[in-house]
Amino acid sequence: MLRAMTDPRTPSAPSQPAAPAQATGVSAGAEGNWFGYRPVDPDAKSGLVRAVFDSVAGRYDLMNDLMSGGIHRLWKDTLMEMVAPRADMTLLDVAGGTGDIAFRFLERGGGRAVVCDITESMVRVGRDRSYDRNLLTGVNWTVGDAERLPIASRSVDAYTIAFGLRNVTRIDAALSEARRVLKPGGKFFCLEFSHVVLPVLREIYDVYSFQVLPRLGRMVAGDEDSYRYLAESIRRFPEQQALVKRIEAAGFGAVRVRNLTGGIAAIHSGWRI
Repeated sequence: MLRAMTDPRTPSAPSQPAAPAQATGVSAGAEGNWFGYRPVDPDAKSGLVRAVFDSVAGRYDLMNDLMSGGIHRLWKDTLMEMVAPRADMTLLDVAGGTGDIAFRFLERGGGRAVVCDITESMVRVGRDRSYDRNLLTGVNWTVGDAERLPIASRSVDAYTIAFGLRNVTRIDAALSEARRVLKPGGKFFCLEFSHVVLPVLREIYDVYSFQVLPRLGRMVAGDEDSYRYLAESIRRFPEQQALVKRIEAAGFGAVRVRNLTGGIAAIHSGWRI
């Protein structure tokens, strides 16, 4: 599904230790105008995102290890505790590429998982991993956009999106689609890198994100610019309470946020009303 777009490897911003104040979060609906810190045409953003994840698909889990110090595995376990898989439950995992969330769901007793990702190469990696883990049944793979899901309305019991919402062009459209595909009473979960709430940790994490991480990307994956984009996209993502309001506006109730590791990541959850 990759189509020709502006080259995402064009440097988008100098690698500074901290994001400029004005780059922390964006106004509702404006995220489509930005690819990291670089202004773009909203119609081009999804192609740029696909190109980034085509670039990192084979090393996606390593990328998450670098971005979180390996702690993303614990965050995903926490997410699964909140999902509480059951044998009669169908899970839709959006931006689920390599299958990490779906595999956890099935291994903890979940009934059926559908993995949807906008990047075909990520889906291929996930499908190959399902063979390696002997998870040949109970999971379906599809290529699709979070803003236009190829999934029937009111068809899933739980919707998860892990480290994917910040990459969509229109967050509100993705949230609306999440509500559409969930059954009434279904549960929404978003695990995402977020905004650090501890000042001391914030300084350390900014230095790591903007100075260390791109260099690690260059050394480990030969790809500095994609890793810089990922750090920039976190700073552009709405702050925790701003995202709560947008999830509520999309038609979810009892919306909650749970900060993880001082706000380096957060899980937002809500019920489909």
